[in-house]
Amino acid sequence: MLFCNKKTEKYQNIEAFVRDCGSLAPKRYNYSDVKKMTKSFSNILGQGGYGDVYKGTLPDGRLVAVKILKESKDNGEEFINEVTSISRTSHVNIVTLLGFCYERNKSALIYEFMSNGSLDKFIYDQETSSMNHKLEWKTMYQIAVGIARGLEYLHRGCNIRIVHFDIKPHNILLDENFCPKISDFGLAKQSMRKNSSISMLDARGTIGYIAPEVYCRNFGGVSHKSDVYSYGMMILEMIGERKNIDSGMSHTSEISFPDSIYKHLESSDDYKLQGVITEEEKDMAKKMLFVSLWCIQTNPSDRPSMNKAVEMLEGSLENLQIPPKAYWFSPTRSPKHSFLTSSSTQMASQEDSSRN
Repeated sequence: MLFCNKKTEKYQNIEAFVRDCGSLAPKRYNYSDVKKMTKSFSNILGQGGYGDVYKGTLPDGRLVAVKILKESKDNGEEFINEVTSISRTSHVNIVTLLGFCYERNKSALIYEFMSNGSLDKFIYDQETSSMNHKLEWKTMYQIAVGIARGLEYLHRGCNIRIVHFDIKPHNILLDENFCPKISDFGLAKQSMRKNSSISMLDARGTIGYIAPEVYCRNFGGVSHKSDVYSYGMMILEMIGERKNIDSGMSHTSEISFPDSIYKHLESSDDYKLQGVITEEEKDMAKKMLFVSLWCIQTNPSDRPSMNKAVEMLEGSLENLQIPPKAYWFSPTRSPKHSFLTSSSTQMASQEDSSRN
């Protein structure tokens, strides 16, 4: 009976949300439409913690990616987060939501189709967790800048401040030109006033990318700087200086992690990364390293805003300072796709200081 009541509450919450959105809501499809556009789910694109993604075609011929959401225990919050967050955005580096479906126990999200899939398949082999640089350094640099611009928009550019809370390679999609687009807003938190605080019961993310303050308030307040940390960890993974989170690194190796890469920053004469050949590639790789290490500073106030990160990436290498060595602290590793929850975290949106 309790389970039935929860399902009814979830349905009522989502229906109320759709009514409140009115004409601003994305197009709503029936589940029969979803089956038809995916040819009865015959072409699967990927699988994830929240659901499976299938290739589909709209009646007008446009290709789409259809995510069929798994049953969740929440009251529809993640579904509503996804639809509201993306519906309020319009940016070249944010995935476009074209429609949704919700019929009691059936829910789906319909996105623009991204022909190159997610970033993770280009930066490591998921079977062996070995680094596999298939992308040229110029392309990786452009992807890093694009993701930074997308996050800058979420944090400062759109009409509300959105903190994503789950930035990682799996949630970055690439179009036919390798233009990156941020996706999966199920954990996002929003603030109508950009400088107001957001009270939240849960702060979550994927192990290996979660900022220290998200799971331990002693490190500082949770804010948009938590996304900055996740971005930094992802960039380090892209350039090959941090292995895939499933590679089984020991806690000891995690603590010494930053020390293993500072040798690349301290000597311009002995700078070696896989695939770096030209001076231009060397400069791009070094800027990515500088920025990523600034982004993973333990204290949130020491991290740059995403606006500053974009400036650093696109500016002169000579103007960048070597970031201080940070103590890289992470929670105990959990099985693949697990999430960490902190039940009493307060999220305080922080003003960017003149330095950030």
